[in-house]
This record gives sequence, structure tokens and C-alpha cells, in this order.
Amino acid sequence: MAPRAGVLGASGYMGGEALRVLLEHPAVELAWASSRSEAPIERFHPNLYGSGVHTIHPDRAEPCDVVFLALPTDASLEAAARFVAAGSRVIDLGAGFRLRDRATWERTYGMEHSQWALAEEAVYGIPELREAEISAARLVANPGCFSSAAILGLAPLVREGLVEEERLVVEGLSGTAGAGADPTRAIHHPEIGANLVPYNVVGHRHGFEIEQELGALAGRPVSVHFTPVYVPIVRGILDVCHAFPKRPLAREAALELYSDFYRDAPFVHVWDQPRDDGATWQYRPYPWVSAVNGTNHCQIGLEVDAERGRIVVMTVLDSIGKGGAHVAIENMNLMLDLPRTCGLERRGSHP
Repeated sequence: MAPRAGVLGASGYMGGEALRVLLEHPAVELAWASSRSEAPIERFHPNLYGSGVHTIHPDRAEPCDVVFLALPTDASLEAAARFVAAGSRVIDLGAGFRLRDRATWERTYGMEHSQWALAEEAVYGIPELREAEISAARLVANPGCFSSAAILGLAPLVREGLVEEERLVVEGLSGTAGAGADPTRAIHHPEIGANLVPYNVVGHRHGFEIEQELGALAGRPVSVHFTPVYVPIVRGILDVCHAFPKRPLAREAALELYSDFYRDAPFVHVWDQPRDDGATWQYRPYPWVSAVNGTNHCQIGLEVDAERGRIVVMTVLDSIGKGGAHVAIENMNLMLDLPRTCGLERRGSHP
């Protein structure tokens, strides 16, 4: 019998995207999808019209092999405890279990953590860095979208100790789907349609995840200066990461380092494209957000400013794809001992 998966909170963007991929998955069956309003799934996600899915109330959701949580943080804490205790393996798409330091988590999220023993057990779900741990986990904390892009973008440099760990700078540009389905002014189309909206420019919660995971790679604390901006697109993340090398590093050598680091990572692609020497402005050497929309793929490009001693790393991924629901499916595959790429082979559309 095929493993069965449930989606708790299927009415939001993240839950709906997890549901879309699960419905196409060749090795896993959908057990149920929940929402507080029981209804045909097309009421929330018109792209799933004809799938035959009808949401159930969360109280009716039974344990199954894997449960995806796409819930507000406080609700995720209780749901994770419920389903782990019942024997399900759980992937939390929210922020309930991402941080290792309790004081930092409670300060950042403004609440007491009611399930800290589970938080200590949870595995941070970046497959490129924690594949074996994810495979054995009962509970996986799916990374934040900005966090995934920054960690993947900076990991090779940090692990090799090539850059100054105390001044890593990340500018995150995000499409509005990352803010979720509930309307707010900043992502309302008349406001964002011809606008750029910086928000939480210091102290953004994803910055703590980035510092935590890069610090683990470095073997020492790191300092990440992170600022996010909403931009007038729907899906996608571009993290522009600035690092300052301890010794000179040529672009070709940096590209080789990245290619080697991600050699066995099926969804991370180093954008190793040459400069166009005849062009008055360069763009071909750098990845585009649109190329990875709707996918679990991540593209990383880089440039070296030798004159000023700076490395610029550009990471693109889909905020609810490789930055959310799709990487959750990748984590599920590892937990169920399925091929890591199963159900995730699709490429982006162009144009």
C-alpha cells in the first residue's frame, strides 16, 4: 500500500501548493485535506477544480504516514504534538520548530513555546545540508523562503571559511504569495503593483534562521545583516548576498567551489554562464526568478568585485516551491525512503 499524506490547512497558498504536488505524486496517496470551512477544494484553489478533493474539518483529520502542517504558528505547535504522538511523521511548513534557542524563538514570535521538547528534536529541513537527519526524523521544520535562498547561497563560502563571518549581508526580494492568502495593505495590488515595499528591515525572523544554520556550518557564530522587500510579482525569491573574502577569490574558482559543493544536489543549479563581453550591460551570467516559478529548483549565480573585495551571490527560488511546499515534498520523499526527486521533476515555464 502506498504511503498516505494529509495536509492540515489546505486552504492557504502553502497548503494548496503542497496539495497540488501531492495530487501528482506517483508514490504517495492523499489521505485528506483540511480547512475550517469544509468545502470543495476549488473554493480555495480554482486550479484544483476537478480533482475531487473536498476539505474536512481539522478535528476529523486522522493520523496517516505523513502530515503537512500549513497553519498559524500557535496552531502548528499543538497539531505537531498531536500527530507525532499518534505515530505520524510531521513536516511543519510554518515557523514553530525552526530555531534551536528557546529564548530567541519566544522573543521573535512573541509567545511561549508550548512544545519545546519537540522543537529540540525537530530537524531543520534543508536537504542539501541535512539529508541523513531528515530521513530519520519524526518532525521536520521546513525552512523559511528567504532563509532557504540565503543559506543555499552562502553555504559553500561559509563552510570553507573563505569569507568574514561577522558581516554577511543579504537583501531579500519577495513576491507577494509569500505573505499568504490573507489580505494586507502592503500586498494589495493597487499598493504593490507599482511599488517596492521594505518591511521589518532589521530583526526579520528569517535572519535568525540564516544565522543559526550558517553558524552550524562555520562552527562559530555568524552575523547576517538581512533586509526584505516585497516586489510586484506573485511568486519567487531573489536573495542578493554580499560576502567579503578573507583572501582574493576569482569568479571562476568560486563557481568551481559551488559546483563541487552542490554536485549531488539534484535541485540546486549553479548558474555558470559566461559574461557577454560585447554587451553594454550584463544580465546573462545571473539567474532569473521566473525560470524557477512553480518548481523545486534553485539557481545560484555569483560575481566577484575584486577591486572592492566583495563576492555577490544571487539565489533564486520559488517562495512557495523550493522555498516552501515543494521542498516539503522533497523532505517527505527522504522520510519515506523514496527517490528524492519523486514527483518534483517539473521545470519552470518560459515565458
